[in-house]
Amino acid sequence: MDITPAPGPAEAIVDNRTARTTPEEALAMHAAGRPGKLETRLTKPLTTARDLSLAYSPGVAEPCLHIHRDRSLAYDYTSKGNFVAVVSNGTAVLGLGNLGALASKPVMEGKVALFKRFADVDGMDLCIDTEDADEFVNAVRFLGPSFGGINLEDIKAPECFVIEQRLRELMDIPVFHDDQHGTAIVAAAGLINAAHLTGRDLKDTRLVINGAGAASIACAELLRAMGMRPENIIMCDTKGVLWRGRTEGMNQWKSAHAVETKARTLTQALEGADVFFGLSIKGAVTQEMVRAMADKPIIFAMANPDPEITPEEAKAARPDCIVATGRSDYPNQVNNVLGFPFIFRGAMDVRASTINDTMKIAAARALALLAREDVPEEVNTAGAGKSLRYGPEYIIPNAFDPRLISRVPVAVAKAAVDSGVARKPMADMTRYARELAGRLDSTANALELINERVRANPRKVVFAEGEEEKVIRAAIAFRNAGYGTPVLVGREDRIQATVAGLGIPFPDGIEIHNARLSHSNRRYAEFLYERRQREGFLFRDCQRLVNTDRNVFAACMLATGDADALVTGATRSYSVALEGIRAAIDPAPGQVLFGLTLMLARVSGTVFIADTAIHERPGAAALADIAEQSAAAARRLGHEPRVAFLSFSTFGDPKGSIPGSIREAVKLLDQRGADFEYDGEMAADVALDPALRAHLYPFCRLTGPANVLVMPGLHAAHILTKAVPRLTSATTIGPLLMGMSRPVQIVPVDAGVNQLLDMACLAAHAAIAR
Repeated sequence: MDITPAPGPAEAIVDNRTARTTPEEALAMHAAGRPGKLETRLTKPLTTARDLSLAYSPGVAEPCLHIHRDRSLAYDYTSKGNFVAVVSNGTAVLGLGNLGALASKPVMEGKVALFKRFADVDGMDLCIDTEDADEFVNAVRFLGPSFGGINLEDIKAPECFVIEQRLRELMDIPVFHDDQHGTAIVAAAGLINAAHLTGRDLKDTRLVINGAGAASIACAELLRAMGMRPENIIMCDTKGVLWRGRTEGMNQWKSAHAVETKARTLTQALEGADVFFGLSIKGAVTQEMVRAMADKPIIFAMANPDPEITPEEAKAARPDCIVATGRSDYPNQVNNVLGFPFIFRGAMDVRASTINDTMKIAAARALALLAREDVPEEVNTAGAGKSLRYGPEYIIPNAFDPRLISRVPVAVAKAAVDSGVARKPMADMTRYARELAGRLDSTANALELINERVRANPRKVVFAEGEEEKVIRAAIAFRNAGYGTPVLVGREDRIQATVAGLGIPFPDGIEIHNARLSHSNRRYAEFLYERRQREGFLFRDCQRLVNTDRNVFAACMLATGDADALVTGATRSYSVALEGIRAAIDPAPGQVLFGLTLMLARVSGTVFIADTAIHERPGAAALADIAEQSAAAARRLGHEPRVAFLSFSTFGDPKGSIPGSIREAVKLLDQRGADFEYDGEMAADVALDPALRAHLYPFCRLTGPANVLVMPGLHAAHILTKAVPRLTSATTIGPLLMGMSRPVQIVPVDAGVNQLLDMACLAAHAAIAR
């Protein structure tokens, strides 16, 4: 019989169980704005006639002629060297089966997005509408001039073996079927460390693999290349063990892994086995099978979303076992995203002609060694309340470890050079690692790590404007993502009617509190009266505020410990929302209240902008405080802060009262001994352009582009953060409300569901950190 692909390990951010989404949410995301997940962006200015004459006719003739004389120059004059084709015919889409080429396109677009997100590799999805291997090969083989690599995806076995092998023979660029090799590389990395922890030598280790599809065969072949003896690897399919002499359901790829053995069933094969690799189906392994394995068994139950045996079941049967799965809600996730972006990054940077076993083994070993190092704090905080330290619960790096980009590609590139397949040897690998580290903005990783930490430590978050449809949607998404318990403040009948209008049943796990009818009203009013009685408030004034102002009610709920965090702002201005919250909650001692906006730009990365919410015209002391708190926030998100105090003036020219206040703020930071780079006053172009500073202001303290911009006033901050996203491709998060004694976030009135969800998650994370 033919080999059929089995559900394999994850390659997305999280699996369906840990971040549940509704079909409606998924469809809305893919349809919103410009449909799909990809678009083309220009890398050169094409504004004037001269620009066009250089980029196209007649200027384009020059690179064409140079490439004609020397084909390698295509890497210098075109995007080829950073461009991957993600190619599929849709015959084995995720766990959905044969959906065909067109229906596979959302997955292939997603794969392109992961390449860009994790390794800054550009890509294009190509969906080939044929199931014939010869036709598929002929469609792809001639694409070499356009791409630096070919990532084959979601192609059923055994055709995937034929297609990959023939394309590797026909093309002079890397051809890599990730369903096979990505899984094998990440699983091998985990096995290297599991064997190390249990005192095993791979060559003497006995492995049983359940499933005989593409990923299973790739795992067996890679482990053989790493030194595991072929006779120590037993593979099973739906008909039992692949034993030498078996004919039923066999083909050339299965036959290559048949061994001499008396075992005929999975149960028999697992007796005394050291390691189990599962790439099959839920429940394929029982506790009795685990008990029959060798001491300190290693169990990689990688069927997804439901493993062959859960870690709880395996550990109940054998407390000494080490377990990995394909799921993010358990330790040791075998996640393909740890592999393919970084493997292609390294291979293409040295212009490798192929991805060979030496490069795959180097990638696996680099991943294994990374897991043994001390874990960065921003990754460690995602560890479900436990420190991530090398051991049975941490043998595979976290997918959002910022060091992956500078470790795995370097190992792959070096292996390509050493094995003779690199056409552009890398002279200085240390410098290459530094360049890689600078390719990606750390903010995205840090935000996802925040999300992971909230999933591991769920919190109760109040959504003050609970009758609004977008707020209800955000609350449902918050609950589905596993972030905790959302509390909607509003009238239950209105909320229920809105949910019914959405066409979905009201989900469990969401609380509704009617401010007027709540049993906590008296307690909240007494709390508020105690705070405000010397400010002209009568008790009935406080009672009326609690009954009628949902912001005040929500703030009292948070202040009295009935909730962990609060998000509001969807129906009223920032200042009005803040006024209601301030009725019950004060700034944190020693902290200044201000707004911090994260602007994520395609070219410059993340820039932190403050103050974007509170201070119309901050004085010197407030500016210094804002700078210190903004720098601390930047560090929490993985950035080394370089703070620029912005003004219309640059170091005294022209003069004015605002520049004078900024100079005083700089002096205050000098006196406080601030431990980050800062300087000012300066214009925005001076802050962001080190070359301009070096030419005109060589005395400036900043050593690179400023990434924290402290604005001279609210007017300038609003103009910048409101105009730039609409004039460019930059996106913003915030303003984040900084300095409150309780976790509160206020969204802009025009905030959508996703922004509400993000701010609720950030508020929940602040509650965890308190």
